[in-house]
Amino acid sequence: MLNFLVIGHITRDVLPAGGFAQGGTATYAAIAARRLGAQTAILTRAAPDFPLTPDLDDITLERLPSADTTTFENRYFDGHRRQVVHTVAPPLTVADVPAAWRTIPIVLLGPIAQEVDPALASAFPGSLLGVVPQGWMRRWDAQGHVSRQDWESAAEVLAGAQALILSDEDLGHSTATLAYYRRLCPLVVLTLGARGCQVWQGDRMTAMPPRPAHEVDPTGAGDVFAAAFLIRLAATGDPLQAARFANVAASFSVEGQATHAIPSLAQVETWLTQHPIEAQSSL
Repeated sequence: MLNFLVIGHITRDVLPAGGFAQGGTATYAAIAARRLGAQTAILTRAAPDFPLTPDLDDITLERLPSADTTTFENRYFDGHRRQVVHTVAPPLTVADVPAAWRTIPIVLLGPIAQEVDPALASAFPGSLLGVVPQGWMRRWDAQGHVSRQDWESAAEVLAGAQALILSDEDLGHSTATLAYYRRLCPLVVLTLGARGCQVWQGDRMTAMPPRPAHEVDPTGAGDVFAAAFLIRLAATGDPLQAARFANVAASFSVEGQATHAIPSLAQVETWLTQHPIEAQSSL
């Protein structure tokens, strides 16, 4: 029985040294969910000739037709990153969801380039619905240069969501924007990289400590966090336990390249057992 669904485009990420890697929230979150014990599915679009990572072999994939695979490239000038989008696959809509998947218990909406129809947030009324909104916060010009924009569909999406997971960078470090999202969603988790995360339940904030990590590659850590958080939240009903669990899972994931260091459930549980929860600060 499938119990975890990720909706969003897998991506073709052009590498600085040549070649490409598979990326996107759908990739990282689905692999994390599977390694943490969930029976996982992905709803996505990609060109038929795009080779998928073997890490998806035991994940159920609904790969809808597309002439293109969504393709990103990071270019660096004087130490500053410029992200460029070369191609974008067509959107994913409510009509694309297989009927049998409408009752999957945990659903994560993970757009990467405006491809997830906001109406999908209301398509899973019996599910625990989480949102990673980064792809709704991107726009690009005629040359494909990506810049940040306001999340225009936030009210529509968060009306159907139980949890919003995003980074301080996604917010543009705006406390006003965070306050707005907190009014729209009962549970907001703000990830802070090596500083752990903040769990907001209404006006109450709890800071959750990180697991110290030796960072090799931070790509996809937020997506790993989101998958781990939703899985543990569904199991315990406790956002603080879920955040602690997700902090540990995400910290392991940055200790290797790409998806290679995403941990197993046993790795995370062993670390948590050996390191009792530290003090939390609440406001």
